[in-house]
Amino acid sequence: MDPLVITALLLVPSLIFLIINSLKSSKTSKTYENLPPSPPGLPIIGNLHQLLGALSHRALTNLAKKCGPVMYLKLGSVPVVIISSREAAKEVLKIQDPAFCGRPESITSKIMWYNYIDIAFSPYNDYWKQMRKICMMEMLSAKNVRSFASIREDELSRLMNGLRDASGRAVDLTERVFWFTSSVTSRAAFGKVSRDRDTLIAILKRAVELAGGFLIADFFPSFKLLHYLSWNRYQLIRMRNKLDKILDSIVEDHKLKQSGEYGSEDIVDVLLRMAQNKELEFPINKENIKAIIYDMFSAGVETSSTVIDWTMAELMRNPRVMAKVQAEMREAFKDKGTIQESDVQSLKYLKCVIKESFRLHIPVALVPRACREEGHVVEGYNIPLNSKVLVNAWAIGRDPKIWDEPETFRPERFENSPIDYLGNHFELLPFGAGRRICPGVVFGMANVDYPLAKLLFHFDWKLPEGKGVDMTEKDGLTIARKNGLLLVPTPYKP
Repeated sequence: MDPLVITALLLVPSLIFLIINSLKSSKTSKTYENLPPSPPGLPIIGNLHQLLGALSHRALTNLAKKCGPVMYLKLGSVPVVIISSREAAKEVLKIQDPAFCGRPESITSKIMWYNYIDIAFSPYNDYWKQMRKICMMEMLSAKNVRSFASIREDELSRLMNGLRDASGRAVDLTERVFWFTSSVTSRAAFGKVSRDRDTLIAILKRAVELAGGFLIADFFPSFKLLHYLSWNRYQLIRMRNKLDKILDSIVEDHKLKQSGEYGSEDIVDVLLRMAQNKELEFPINKENIKAIIYDMFSAGVETSSTVIDWTMAELMRNPRVMAKVQAEMREAFKDKGTIQESDVQSLKYLKCVIKESFRLHIPVALVPRACREEGHVVEGYNIPLNSKVLVNAWAIGRDPKIWDEPETFRPERFENSPIDYLGNHFELLPFGAGRRICPGVVFGMANVDYPLAKLLFHFDWKLPEGKGVDMTEKDGLTIARKNGLLLVPTPYKP
């Protein structure tokens, strides 16, 4: 029998059960008074239909314009609170941070991120605190990030040489930057570029896409039959099996060697060393190590390359800004004829350009949290226990109440402004904020500002004849551009 027919036959009784179960749960679930405003929903699916046909962050922004900055949705059987203002974000991410430190669960994150024993998707508990402390002190401290400088220089040299060789011809800069960040991250995490990098990247891209999308079973978590009928679940299991083989090989290779690249420790070395520590409250085994290094690789590759790509796309659309940022660095370092990593901190306008890129094209549009405690109120509204809480950082970055001409790329708005991206200002949240702020801020920015400075200092850029810049977004955990950025590089000669 055709598999589609079998699936259909299974879904009919499943749908009937789902209706009955929905009616039962509506009678037995706790009723909360003074919930945030909500758009009208439908039986069973709630507000799911209002998210169809648009990217999630855009659909939620449009709904919030009608319902307000704190909005309540029912996505299937899952209660969701959407936060779309700076003030409400501060409540959730700072003032009441401990209550909202949970992470929402999903099929994708459970399978691909090792049943939540990583850092990004782990529940807020003592295990998470231990692993985050190790991450911050042993792996991604400013000192350790500096120790990876030779890796960045080596990979940047490869990128620059490749672009010089392509002088006068169109190149896919999106792809080249992605390979640069994947090489740097791979060497920092694994000690070398993995021989299975192509497979690892293919798995990563698909996992990120599914993690940011909608799997229908995620919205009916108590209805387990839907989980087993999900074709995406079986695809994820196959991907996880491939991932396991790659990461197993990487860990075993490290057990056999004495030291990391250039004699220093890479991230796998650090985790293997920490696994020997008998004083840890939670012992570290191979599964923990695989979860953490996959965390580091996925976060380090996808976000950094996305930021560079969006920034270059905006600069190509805004030649005035491009000319100004290049003039700043070329004037400052005209005698040196090049730019070094230590020079980047003095480039004030470049910093403004990056902040403006973060504002308009924040890598993670929806900051995911979960309400862990009963009785919490945000902007006067009750937040249900165990509800999924999404801070729409994309909407906040374009809020006309905060930003003049919010749709315009204008880096000058950050000149003489105290606003930073380190979680202290809730109108700009590229790394989140509070206890769960991204632990890889220093590593991530080292893979953004210096490479971007090199690209702008050493090359002039133009679009291929008759081509424009496609700013179409693609959906996913990270909001990247949908299509590659084709540009023609010409080496700059002072």
